Amino acid sequence: MYDNADPMTRPDPRVLARRVAERRLQLGLSEGALATQAGMAPRYLQHLLGAGVDFDPGGFVRIASALHLSYDDLLEGRTGLPPGQGEPAVHPALLRLTEHECWDRLGSRGVGRVALALEPSPGVFPVNYAVDAHAADGPSIVYRTAPDSVAAPGAGAAVSFEVDRVDDHVSQGWSVLLSGVAEHVDDPVVARRLSESHVVEPWSGGDLPLWVRIRPGHVSGRRIGVL
Repeated sequence: MYDNADPMTRPDPRVLARRVAERRLQLGLSEGALATQAGMAPRYLQHLLGAGVDFDPGGFVRIASALHLSYDDLLEGRTGLPPGQGEPAVHPALLRLTEHECWDRLGSRGVGRVALALEPSPGVFPVNYAVDAHAADGPSIVYRTAPDSVAAPGAGAAVSFEVDRVDDHVSQGWSVLLSGVAEHVDDPVVARRLSESHVVEPWSGGDLPLWVRIRPGHVSGRRIGVL
């Protein structure tokens, strides 16, 4: 058993996290489903996979059970196949996200990049964003900036906005791209609603009174899956 082994022989957390991800995908389990079956919160599962076996061996016992493996098989990389076959081959692939899945990954707020057509060349700027789901014609991206900021496009300007999360260690991740038109939120009632309902604190701080809305014309996304 690994519990009595020299800690130096324990698997690297990155290797173990990749092994868990590959086995989970083989079983058709989402990360949330695995966490539920292992009796832990999804955030704790993510922390556990990053911390490794020493942090909570009992947690890995529950993970192994949820993956239909023994504790030793999980740590040693065995998946119950006949001797000599080893672990089944897996191949990362880009899979298309539906529009609903794109908005689900964007969540309610986060950090993204807005791409603007500037001179002499296009510019890409990180911004703290929020999703305004209460607009009459569908969800949109909003963020705050100064009127004279390079991240403040002119009203009616064509813009793109991207958010991604990629973990090379486990060959997982996703990317969402929106293209559309920028608007300035001039209605003080709407601006007040955005300020009160969305905690969007720009990194630069200060008084940034301009709310920019990106009205998406096209939403697309890809995720890294395993075939």
